[in-house]
Amino acid sequence: MKVLIVNGPNLNLLGTREPEIYGSTSMESCLDKLRSEFTSDELEYYQSNIEGEIINRLQEDNFDALVINPGAYTHYSYAISDCLKNIRKPKIEVHISNIYKREEFRQKSVTAANTDAVLSGFGMDGYRLAILSLKK
Repeated sequence: MKVLIVNGPNLNLLGTREPEIYGSTSMESCLDKLRSEFTSDELEYYQSNIEGEIINRLQEDNFDALVINPGAYTHYSYAISDCLKNIRKPKIEVHISNIYKREEFRQKSVTAANTDAVLSGFGMDGYRLAILSLKK
């Protein structure tokens, strides 16, 4: 199975960005662990700070399942939400922190309604849990 993992804005800074919230693990380290665990799957990673680039990548439609952490776009990108609505493949939204314990504006996801499930607050392990769920 080819799983596309997409991260939104500022998630290129994982490992150094607000470690008290996001931990100190880089996305590269997380991907290394995921690839060593899911050896029979192809894991492709894409990150962008630009909304339209994320939409363009999702519309390429060359994957079997999607794990997406839209970052701040979670809370206001109806464009990404509409794009997710048109993807007819399994898709899971992941949030490293528990968005429901954070600022009020972060507690609403406009993208979640167009995914199959949401994982929030499991740290970087949320990506692994999402892939496990997609494999069922």
